[in-house]
Amino acid sequence: MAVGLRLGLAAALLAMCSSVWAAKKVDLDYHVRLLPQSDQAEVRLTLAQGSAVRSLDFDLGDGSRYSDFNADGQWQLSPGKSTRGVWQPAVDKASLTYRVHISHGRKNGSFDTRMTSNWALMRGEDLVPPARLDQQDGIELVSRLEFELPGGWKSVETAWPRIGKNRFRIDNVSRLFDRPTGWMLAGHLGTRRTRLAETEITVASPRGQGMRRMDVLTLLTFVWPQVQAVFPRHPGKLLIVGANDPMWRGSLAGRESVYLNSRLPLVSESGSSALLRELVQVVGRVNDEHRSDWISKGLAEYYAIELLRRAGGMSDERYESLKARMAKDSRTVSSLRGEQVDAGQVAKAVLLLQELDREIRLKTRNKRSLDDVMRGAMRLENVDTEAFVGLAESVLGSSSAVLHSNLIQ
Repeated sequence: MAVGLRLGLAAALLAMCSSVWAAKKVDLDYHVRLLPQSDQAEVRLTLAQGSAVRSLDFDLGDGSRYSDFNADGQWQLSPGKSTRGVWQPAVDKASLTYRVHISHGRKNGSFDTRMTSNWALMRGEDLVPPARLDQQDGIELVSRLEFELPGGWKSVETAWPRIGKNRFRIDNVSRLFDRPTGWMLAGHLGTRRTRLAETEITVASPRGQGMRRMDVLTLLTFVWPQVQAVFPRHPGKLLIVGANDPMWRGSLAGRESVYLNSRLPLVSESGSSALLRELVQVVGRVNDEHRSDWISKGLAEYYAIELLRRAGGMSDERYESLKARMAKDSRTVSSLRGEQVDAGQVAKAVLLLQELDREIRLKTRNKRSLDDVMRGAMRLENVDTEAFVGLAESVLGSSSAVLHSNLIQ
């Protein structure tokens, strides 16, 4: 009886502790209504219990894209070079509503993001700007995103898990404030899907934009075993969006998503691939700092070439020809350091990484490679040149002659 009593008391105490320490879940719903007639989206954030959050302090950039704020509770807008908006929600159910311009042009007349009468290609980071969250202890926000589409618009695609028609679950374990990020596309769309291992891949573009959706899926299917071999982390969902001019004629990675102008070749005449370069940015997530942009950009281009070569899509002759071209393009580069690097510096960084890979393979008798350094960099929140050298030398087991270079001093 005494043993049974003690066990019962222990179970009761455990249950009490669990109830005390379990986080209270509070819904945070994002509702986005697309308004093509004004090139805007109306965004509404709704907290099921406003008292769970003391404040949300938004970074609105220069403030030019956001307007018509309306809040339950207190809202304070501080204009300036870096405009901030602070929302202190009302105690009960509380909402913050505002409008954001979608189309964003460049000096050359192209667009980074764009809304037309039939479709919108946008970034979640613009719909909901970054914010510092100050919430009550013991609270866990459960975030969802829902789109309200204009009449006649058929669908919307994001890189987040779909939980209903035009509804998505937003859950980012690395952030306290879950907000919708990454590339998004809505309207009259053409879409192709496939599953590669544990990753659901969607390729989408507005109809009539010349996006080679099946070509994209074919290339990804071809290289995916090599992606799995190098990168330990594979997204549950990957979205690739594209459109034709006047969208910017380039490529850019987002959170579990890639933008690719539909005019870009999947593999260029030189043998490099913008699609694979951005894919490496998505799955690698190497964040550099302290004037070390050469690391993330160099690794992305290195693996864009290497994944294709390992998959059998590049002959030895083509590989040597590509190296010769990079050597020519980077012949005047004397330093890789900088907050942003140009094409010549990226080419020089790739050549340096190729030499480092050879050094590691030779010294470890082919037991280790640059792949091990890449995986180490992925585990760091941020990496700079000093940390990268340390990673490489830990893989080597000794100092690196390749990295003892004036290029990275």
